[in-house]
Amino acid sequence: MKTIKAVVLFGLAFFLNGISANAQTVIPVPVTITTAKTTNIIFPQAIISVDRGSRYILAQKAKGVENILQVKAARDSFPETNLSVITADGRLNSFVVNYSSQPTLNLSITESTVKNSITFSETNYNKADVTRYAKLALKENTNGAVARYKTAGIRFGVQGFFIHDDVIYCRLEIENRTNIGYDIGQLRFFIRDQQKAKRTATQEIEVTPVLAENSIETVKANSTQAIVFALPKFTIPDKKYLVLQLMEKNGGRHLEVRVKNRQLVQAKLLP
Repeated sequence: MKTIKAVVLFGLAFFLNGISANAQTVIPVPVTITTAKTTNIIFPQAIISVDRGSRYILAQKAKGVENILQVKAARDSFPETNLSVITADGRLNSFVVNYSSQPTLNLSITESTVKNSITFSETNYNKADVTRYAKLALKENTNGAVARYKTAGIRFGVQGFFIHDDVIYCRLEIENRTNIGYDIGQLRFFIRDQQKAKRTATQEIEVTPVLAENSIETVKANSTQAIVFALPKFTIPDKKYLVLQLMEKNGGRHLEVRVKNRQLVQAKLLP
């Protein structure tokens, strides 16, 4: 039930008009994962959000597709945890996750696999308008970085938040001050608790962008790249913060920026 409440609480992070949920018994599907192999979970519809019950689960959407979730273990023999995935057909998919040296490699989810659902309200954003305002956000002046972090010659920061209608535009900047190109493996947005109580699972609520403007796969050596992500309107609850996580493909230069609600609500209104 905690997972369902979390989905309801952060529904605006995934849809512009919110989510309404029908309470019912959810029967989780068992799945096993390991550190050396990738488990692919294939859904009949596009993935809207992912909630990991523990930091020992690594999860990302497969590159170039919207309905395949790739899952691995961050360490051996982790304690049992869970994974919740919401898809575009309004279905809440719940999984009980355990470690195994012989994991589930491919799991296809069908109508009969998970008998539970929630009902989403209709989305109504206009892609052409969102693209136009994302381009404006890319050119708008800012008063310096909202938050940033640097390591190993890479600087990653939030340059500003902008808003128009019910869409928040987040402008990021990645600066590569080295002679080695930086290949982007993953760039995620999620909401996390500021402090984790003992004996409780880490809860991360994924925030799925509507659109990315000026996005690239590689930041060339000694260059800077600005990217704008369009996000459905949301705010950050007390004792939580927004995390922007940048991970290098086949590398170790990983960066993480944290944003508090007071920084988000200062979003600049786009003309």
